Amino acid sequence: MYQIIKMYGDMEPWWFLEGWKDDIVDVQEFENYYDALKYYKKEWFDFFERYPSFNSKSSVMTAFWDSKDQRWCEECNEDLQQYHSLALLKDWKAIPKDWYRPGYDRSNDKPVSPSCQFKIS
Repeated sequence: MYQIIKMYGDMEPWWFLEGWKDDIVDVQEFENYYDALKYYKKEWFDFFERYPSFNSKSSVMTAFWDSKDQRWCEECNEDLQQYHSLALLKDWKAIPKDWYRPGYDRSNDKPVSPSCQFKIS
């Protein structure tokens, strides 16, 4: 089974840190990889139109953001960038490396690396 997930939070989708599923705001499931990829592409272009910055991985995961969309973190005493993310998963995990899509590995900006150690550790 394949999942297209949409997430909103302070981590890009490829980190899969503890609690990552808490940031999921929408899930669509597909039996067929190519149907899932087609839906991913459609949603990718929708996000691309709405957010000024993006970083895509060939593993078919993308983080979109607006640098003004930040959340204050009391624990680390700083603002954390918020990302609208899109990912194509297979059985709730990253797709296998031999299915990576090289043309998808691109960006128009680089995400700010979080320095908050509370969520990462």
